[in-house]
Amino acid sequence: MGLNLIVESGAGVGACIADAAFAAAGASIVSDPDAALGDADIVLKVQRPLLEGEGGVDELKYLRPGSVLIGLLQPAQNPSDVVAYARAGISAFAMELLPRITRAQAMDVLSSQANLAGYKAVIDAAAEFGRAFPMMMTAAGTIKAARVLVMGAGVAGLQAIATARRLGAIVAATDVRAAAKEQVESLGATFITVDEPAAGSAETAEGYAREMGDDYQRRQREKITEALRRTDIVICTALIPGRKAPVLLTETMVGELVPGSVVVDLAVEAGGNVEGSRPNEVAATLNGVKILAYLNVPSRIAVDASQLYARNLLSFLGLLIDKDHRLKIDATDEIISATLLTENGAVVHPALRPAAMAEAAAPNS
Repeated sequence: MGLNLIVESGAGVGACIADAAFAAAGASIVSDPDAALGDADIVLKVQRPLLEGEGGVDELKYLRPGSVLIGLLQPAQNPSDVVAYARAGISAFAMELLPRITRAQAMDVLSSQANLAGYKAVIDAAAEFGRAFPMMMTAAGTIKAARVLVMGAGVAGLQAIATARRLGAIVAATDVRAAAKEQVESLGATFITVDEPAAGSAETAEGYAREMGDDYQRRQREKITEALRRTDIVICTALIPGRKAPVLLTETMVGELVPGSVVVDLAVEAGGNVEGSRPNEVAATLNGVKILAYLNVPSRIAVDASQLYARNLLSFLGLLIDKDHRLKIDATDEIISATLLTENGAVVHPALRPAAMAEAAAPNS
């Protein structure tokens, strides 16, 4: 694309990428954030920039007005950040807001990272589980196969199903979307449904799960509670874009699991699917159940997560760099308009503008 690349020293250490590897790929290595960000036209990040008062370096102060910021910025959870981007005069793009259209598939960060998170959730559960996953017939007797329940059959859930099946577990899954049934069963798992007619309206136009009403959630909990009594491991993956994650397992429901069971809450960063989960901890309940709630699960498999994220970003950059190697933001492009948060000192994303205006009007903003 004709771009000059700058990488801060040590940026790849967590993903086993040395500075020398970046240099060999054509990047210049610099020693500090000011040198990396100060002259940049485009800044590619994983997480959102740290702001003043967050316990680290104020990364936003290094970005110059007119520059472009691209990353997983979590704008719905951090409306004050969006206001800060506008005040700093930068054009900010949130990769998690990509529309689910064919042209955007190569850029789909949520899918690439959720795929890895679903895999890692099962591996983490297996490491904490005090039994084997597959059925084993030995001279000393038969070991029963572990029973796994996956709640939420999106990208992460489907990969969790596939991984648990490869390890030899008996797997069941549940999802509010009727369309998930065929996908779940194609992977060899049993689909647990609550209300098939209601599930027909449980999917948004973008393909995400829709939050269901109180009556549906009550009936879902009754159905799941029954299944929990014969379950060893539960993987919870349910997320609703821009909303707090729904509670799938209450404390009472967790109490139905037998001692030694393991629950993995992949939604802890959005509030959590499991009552009693604690961010970045393995919590033990009174009845001997372990609840795993690691933050940023893809970072626990960082080499693959970095490679996939890099390819997502490269595909997205193709929309911003013209044939003359110049930056061009085409707001008429549906991918650009869906991800662009701020431009020319203003919050431009229609879904975030009201929240950003309220944040800007707050006395301490």
